[in-house]
Amino acid sequence: MGTMRVLVCLAALGLTFQVAAQQAAIAASSPKPPPESRIWYPADNYPALSLPDGRQEVVRSMLNITLPMHFGDFVWNEDRIPKGPVWVRIDLTRQLLSVFRSGHEIGSAVILYGTDRKPTPTGIFPILEKDRDHYSRSYNAPMPYMLRLTADGVAIHGNNVREGWASHGCIGVPVEFARRLFAVARKGDLVAIIPLKARTAKPKAQSH
Repeated sequence: MGTMRVLVCLAALGLTFQVAAQQAAIAASSPKPPPESRIWYPADNYPALSLPDGRQEVVRSMLNITLPMHFGDFVWNEDRIPKGPVWVRIDLTRQLLSVFRSGHEIGSAVILYGTDRKPTPTGIFPILEKDRDHYSRSYNAPMPYMLRLTADGVAIHGNNVREGWASHGCIGVPVEFARRLFAVARKGDLVAIIPLKARTAKPKAQSH
């Protein structure tokens, strides 16, 4: 769902165009190891992601998500990832949120975001507040594992992420994903919300 996920080096596949037919037959009949869950980049050639304020964040590894992700889907994998600073990248165009720790992607989820009348703001935001059991009085709705980003209440929080739904400006993620993000994120951690690249059809129904 993102360009970073499709940039897989042919050399990493361990294949050439001169594989003998008998070798291919042997490989086909042999048990195949499970796919690597992570794409590791060489230390001398780390890619970088651009943030809305112009800075760049180095990426040391990405989750190897090979299947399409749908509303309600997420991946979380912290195996072999050291402790360190956490930041979050939200791509409104692709409707994806990625969590990075020490330069490694540890989580990715399909999100809900705001409509034209209640748009999700873009830019760089520090996490201002954490509330595990937050309840929105404005919308009379629970917002579990809330990470507040703006003074007027825009936040990342657990939600029933379904196709055709939108938010009132918040970033909605699956509740279990929100729980895991809540556990690793701290007040002051940065969240980068990347603007829409082009106008897309917005869902009509709203959630919080």
